[in-house]
Amino acid sequence: MKPKYPTAEELQSGTKRRPTTFSRKLRRRFSRTILRVPFIWYRHHWFRPEDVFFASYPRSGTTWSRHTLFEILTGQRSGFRAVDSMLCGVGKHRQGAPLLPGGGRMISTHEQYRKEYKKAIYLTRDCRDVLLSEFTYLTNLEFFHGSLDEFVKHFVTTRVSGFGPWQRHIASWLDSPLAKTPNMLLMRFEDLRRDPIQGFTQMAEFLGVEASPDLIERAVANSSLEKMKEKEKREPVKASVKGHFVNSGSVQGWRAKLTPAQLQLIESYTGDTLRRLGHALSTDPVEAEVNWEANKVLTSSRS
Repeated sequence: MKPKYPTAEELQSGTKRRPTTFSRKLRRRFSRTILRVPFIWYRHHWFRPEDVFFASYPRSGTTWSRHTLFEILTGQRSGFRAVDSMLCGVGKHRQGAPLLPGGGRMISTHEQYRKEYKKAIYLTRDCRDVLLSEFTYLTNLEFFHGSLDEFVKHFVTTRVSGFGPWQRHIASWLDSPLAKTPNMLLMRFEDLRRDPIQGFTQMAEFLGVEASPDLIERAVANSSLEKMKEKEKREPVKASVKGHFVNSGSVQGWRAKLTPAQLQLIESYTGDTLRRLGHALSTDPVEAEVNWEANKVLTSSRS
């Protein structure tokens, strides 16, 4: 079943709409219990050897990346419906388009590493920015009703979604058997934002796709923040009812929004993982952000 988005006309009309339904709230509650295990197991079937997974923790830049990759893989302009119908997620992947060499599909997943994942791009993002984005998103969907202080503790100590906590998600991938092979490409959102041409060129090469520099530049330009907001306006998603699904995609936006007390709590749980990914802690000097190329050696040696 295709996702049912609210239309622009519905959002602009005087009719009151809810960003989510009671049944979806029940499904979300279900997803954070052990009852999801057989359901997730069932969804992880019908893969092909040529498939490549695009994996990330939620709110790590997945939507922007998938829209850009869609244009690189198809040569077409992206839109929310087109991307979701061709670059499907796990569970809907049998309907995905065979856009990769040998008839492979690019399949998105937010799950922690699983043995079924034989080749993957793993995208990471500083959890302090992830936390802020997730807080806004879940609040807009009426999945969370508390304060930011309450959410911070919730984020680092419990399963905000069925995929967390963040630090466990990162470890599951960096310590996986796949991470020891050439079949996993580790990308940081921060590096991708800094130099998207280089980052998406690297992804295309990893996927075995021949993409001209002009095509990659055009795909990046068509997925700018302004373009993504225009796409959401044309094809609103559920979170659009009370806000925006597409946020600023900021890097280190947390420095202006999180208090010292909040940062202390976050980093007490995630500090080692942040440093492993080359991110400085709030108590470190800014120049402590390590060179990522050098840090990748440290990361792989710990796997």
